[in-house]
Amino acid sequence: MDRLKSSARLMIVSDLDHTMVDHHDPENLSILRFNALWEAKYRHDSLLVFSTGRSPTLYKQLRKEKPMLTPDITIMSVGTEITYGNDMVPDEGWVNVLNNKWDKSIVTEETSKIPELTLQSETEQRPHKVSFYVKKEKAQEVMKNLSEILVKRGLDVKIIYSGGMDLDILPQGAGKGQALAYLHKKLTAEGKLPQNTLACGDSGNDAELFTIPDVHGVMVKNAQEELLQWYAENAKNNPKIIHADETCAAGIIQAIGHFKLGPNTSPRDVPNLLDAKLDQIDPAYEVVKFYLFLEKWQRAEIEDPERFINNLKSICSPSGAYVSPFGVEVSLHDVIAKLKDSYGDKKGKQYRIWVDQVFSSQIDSDTWLVKFKKWEQTGKQK
Repeated sequence: MDRLKSSARLMIVSDLDHTMVDHHDPENLSILRFNALWEAKYRHDSLLVFSTGRSPTLYKQLRKEKPMLTPDITIMSVGTEITYGNDMVPDEGWVNVLNNKWDKSIVTEETSKIPELTLQSETEQRPHKVSFYVKKEKAQEVMKNLSEILVKRGLDVKIIYSGGMDLDILPQGAGKGQALAYLHKKLTAEGKLPQNTLACGDSGNDAELFTIPDVHGVMVKNAQEELLQWYAENAKNNPKIIHADETCAAGIIQAIGHFKLGPNTSPRDVPNLLDAKLDQIDPAYEVVKFYLFLEKWQRAEIEDPERFINNLKSICSPSGAYVSPFGVEVSLHDVIAKLKDSYGDKKGKQYRIWVDQVFSSQIDSDTWLVKFKKWEQTGKQK
């Protein structure tokens, strides 16, 4: 959060599975559309927060499988772990909050006596989260009985059922909503409360996100029954919460436009990127645009390759340079000239390119330095 000197223009707090990430989209087009929009228009002055039920182990596994951006903040294990930046530095203050009236050993002891509960894998058992599977028809009864038992043992816990099968036991102060409230409080103390916050989810463990004051909320089109039921009972008349017409990340893009939180046209949705004209130079947008062009180029989706090569040369200064991750500096015009050799080399393949953490700084009146990470994926190989 320290990279921003003032309040973020927008903070997006999004669940991952079936919200940001569409597991039914082999081309990953929904999340790739979001990625391009975020890096082109929001990364420089906004905050991206992933809020997932996944443990750190499963979160890192998902990052290897899907074309995900690097968030500024990661909330994991159903709001029981908060980390910052690329190194995922843990928030020790949050750990102290969660220790209140929590004893994992007591939770483990009492749940072992309930046959309807099936313990999830060891990676999903965390210091402040114990997770099980339970059949849908048994869930409400198990939750009621378990809550009464743990209160008698002196614990103050929260039991969350989501996905039609997952049951998580957490400290009362934990959860995705409480983690977001904690971040808001922390940012407010620093004088950096975001101008707008958009919470995005699809399942029961996301409901808390929509209860935080002054937060816009979007339930994606494919939201699960338990979240829709919560919405009908608690938030149907709240104009700040919508049920999107689009699934997963496309629903997030729709919500940005619905609430007028900023631009919501992804560069991936612009038919002819190189003909798109901006009122003023936008280095981040140009980087996103170039790599989208490169993806289409290698997939042989450019109808007039020669015209595009000439167009690229015309918008790049003859003195412009590309510096590789190894520190090798090459003329931009030389890089463009060599593009002819790669035309169509990924034709017929599920090949995608996305850029991540695009940051630009102006060196002088007509010179910019742009730093970013570039990723490629062919099929399931990243």
